[in-house]
Amino acid sequence: MDERELQALVERVSLQVFHKPFRHRAMFNERLKTTGGRYILSTHNIELNRKYYECYGEEELVQIIKHELCHYHLHLEGKGYRHRDRDFRELLKQVKAPRFCKPIVLPKKTKEHYYECTSCRYMYVRRKAMNTSRYVCGFCRGKLKKIKREC
Repeated sequence: MDERELQALVERVSLQVFHKPFRHRAMFNERLKTTGGRYILSTHNIELNRKYYECYGEEELVQIIKHELCHYHLHLEGKGYRHRDRDFRELLKQVKAPRFCKPIVLPKKTKEHYYECTSCRYMYVRRKAMNTSRYVCGFCRGKLKKIKREC
């Protein structure tokens, strides 16, 4: 989905669910890590996390759009647009939008360190780096050396 399709989707959801037009910009923000989207008060634009679309599909993205449109329409009407406000919580229930989005589960990046015994050639794989001058091979007591491995 590109920016043009996203803009059309947000405008369509706004008209169908809220019966009000969305007159500002909707865009993907690649820097969002822990949130599904955000409504920017100063510009009235909506930024969305592309990873939610890629992981969960368009249905979850529509739920996030409905949540952000609740902020948008309430703010423009001068009503309570914050998460703690009664107006906001009532509008969320009315349009069946979630208060919080699903957590996104990303694979952890674990760096691995590779060591090789210089005498028996046994390969050690460790998550933490180790001091090769302090430790020796557990099988033959040979010297260890760190090797770089492209994996």
